[in-house]
Amino acid sequence: TDMPSLATQYLGLKLANPLILGASPLGREPLLAQRVADAGIGAIVMHSLFEEDLLEDVTQRQLLGLPTDPDSQRALFRGSLDRYLKQLEKLKKSVGVPVIASLNGVSASGWMEQAKALVDAGADALELNVYYLAASPAESSTAVEARYIELVRQLRATLRIPFAVKLSSQFTALPHFLRRLEAEGASGFVLFNRFYQPDIDLNGVRLIHRPIRSRSEDVLMALHWIAMLRGRINGGLSASGGVQHADDVLKLLLAGADTVQIVGAVLNEGPGLVSDILAGVGEWLDAHGYDSVADLRGRFSENRISDPGAYERIHYRGVLDNWRAPGEAWR
Repeated sequence: TDMPSLATQYLGLKLANPLILGASPLGREPLLAQRVADAGIGAIVMHSLFEEDLLEDVTQRQLLGLPTDPDSQRALFRGSLDRYLKQLEKLKKSVGVPVIASLNGVSASGWMEQAKALVDAGADALELNVYYLAASPAESSTAVEARYIELVRQLRATLRIPFAVKLSSQFTALPHFLRRLEAEGASGFVLFNRFYQPDIDLNGVRLIHRPIRSRSEDVLMALHWIAMLRGRINGGLSASGGVQHADDVLKLLLAGADTVQIVGAVLNEGPGLVSDILAGVGEWLDAHGYDSVADLRGRFSENRISDPGAYERIHYRGVLDNWRAPGEAWR
């Protein structure tokens, strides 16, 4: 018998399967990205082009007395944007799967022209990664949301390709907020961004910054929200954070994800993991009588299960009510 189809659509793109390589250092290395593509990945998100890098380039040009308009910048000084565009062009020529460029910024000024350049260089779609912490007591939640909405509005006016917005989980009324972003032109959403938390080195008495390896348990945050959002918004939903195995991918698809992003596990275990996960997804679909990923998607979304309250407050109560003291620890 034929194996189930893993074909998927996301941001208007036709993908061979729902597994996407998320933004990572692999986007800087076309040969490594090629190996991930050869292993079967459905699409690749490039490493992020940071707004701060572009601003530093402008400052450096000013110090050197060079023109700072975009055309003169590219002609006279090879900066972050030029390097990124060259990497994008190399990836497009080599990997044979859709390439999604990533912009990481927090302001609406300074890099809309750069977004156009990414389109011109052949990006199939764009991921807007707004990695922003509202640390000032003077900034309200309304002002934070307005910042995002203005970014999306300007991007939609600038771009002719679809784009997704990558968000943190720290929004009070997430479904309402996503609908507002969708109304301004966002084509989809990536849930969720990981904030890398600083730690304190007690021996050196200093702040330290180190990435903490994700775990399968980390997918539960995205699973919870995607299950509630499926059917309530029209845009694509991509899950990000914690994926290690085929089981993680299947759970997120059942919740309603269109695509699932993977980064850390591939960095640690190599491109062969992509092939293993895709084989595992296909085998599970076949064993459970599904002809395609489309048949599976959203079976456990809130609007399709008999007990939708299980995703909301009733679940919180159930977890607390079912707790029992571990015998050894409390003797």
